[in-house]
Amino acid sequence: METYGIETLGIVEPKAVYRNLTPAELTEFALKRGEGKLNSTGALVVTTGKYTGRSPKDKFIVDTETIHDEIAWGKVNRPISREKFNAIKGKITAYLQNREVFIFDGFAGADKKYTQKFRVINELASQNLFIHQLLIRPTAEELKNYGEADYTIICAPGFKCVPEVDGVNSEACIAIDYEAHTIIICGSQYSGEIKKSVFATMNYVMTKKNVLPMHCSANMDPVTGETAVFFGLSGTGKTTLSADPSRKLIGDDEHGWSPDGVFNFEGGCYAKCINLTEENEPDIYNAIKFGSLVENVIMNPETRELDFFDGSLTENTRVGYPIDYINNAQVPSKGGIPKVVVFLTADAFGVLPPISRLDKNAAMYHFVTGFTSKLAGTERGVTEPQPTFSTLFGEPFMPMDASVYAKMLGDKLDQYGTKVYLVNIKLYSCYGYRCIKRLI
Repeated sequence: METYGIETLGIVEPKAVYRNLTPAELTEFALKRGEGKLNSTGALVVTTGKYTGRSPKDKFIVDTETIHDEIAWGKVNRPISREKFNAIKGKITAYLQNREVFIFDGFAGADKKYTQKFRVINELASQNLFIHQLLIRPTAEELKNYGEADYTIICAPGFKCVPEVDGVNSEACIAIDYEAHTIIICGSQYSGEIKKSVFATMNYVMTKKNVLPMHCSANMDPVTGETAVFFGLSGTGKTTLSADPSRKLIGDDEHGWSPDGVFNFEGGCYAKCINLTEENEPDIYNAIKFGSLVENVIMNPETRELDFFDGSLTENTRVGYPIDYINNAQVPSKGGIPKVVVFLTADAFGVLPPISRLDKNAAMYHFVTGFTSKLAGTERGVTEPQPTFSTLFGEPFMPMDASVYAKMLGDKLDQYGTKVYLVNIKLYSCYGYRCIKRLI
């Protein structure tokens, strides 16, 4: 049996190992294993159990001498020792023995100058389908010559930690060892943990390559190529705005800004489904088809139709799909130097005005402070808007001090003269998102 080298990670005697299966094959495996069901349009629908959003208190970074002074330690970036990390990793790899294992070897970073190779090892076929569609998929020739991955993610939601023994906060653990280039995820079936672990890794690596990593969506004018980026937390409209049918979609969530322009870290989208309608968001609605993975959307057992207005499991209902499911996708996912940057903030309490034009200093200030509101369902325990300061409009995913990223942004605004706007969607959206589009 071909193991594709997973024994070097401690995964020995697996029942079977599958590498880079097609979406059809992975869907078949998921159905056979009882991981989900098909809906009326052919998408795979799963429920993720207790964890229906990210679990920030269960996220850790291995604290080593090499990286210690680079990390902004605190409530977001919690340290874990190498010994505890290795102990949990050893238990996960032992857990995967005598089980089917699914591998996806793919890429993050659409600009080949900055591409990183990620190997993702999954216990679940459905999660392997998810990451297959979310990362950049290699061609047959690229897969043949793939070589060693730059980073490896091992994901086994069926393994549960024992906090008192493992030194973590719950049964779940999401931990990154930047020095060993290894990430472990266990205890949570929420696929967003895999996606965001890739993002957190890129947010560390790219700063060393003169690339500003950004929690933003991006699109471009199909004629002029002028590019716009939209910063904001989950639920503030990044995906909705980036899917503007009159513009080319570069990506909906994670990008880098290099000296050559903006490029997507991913090869897919992870869109919220709550209250989704074909009329308001046709591209996302029509992307829910065979090959997509739908999480925690209630489905009629007889008709297999999805009820996007039912948030009984979570407000954070999601769908993952490849970017080419969007008709106006820009492939490869690269654009030019941004003409406009929009900060999307959800001020639920009316402190901020509907819209503000920011100079460089104000832009850096709002970038660092990131005042907004957490919206219902995007994290465990969040059921109504909560005011928060999310540094860089993506604090949970930024391992380094905010000043590192803010300085990079300020330097780029100086260099390229990019315009920056702050838009309070709680006030401005009453005019419709079409008004925001006038800014770009």
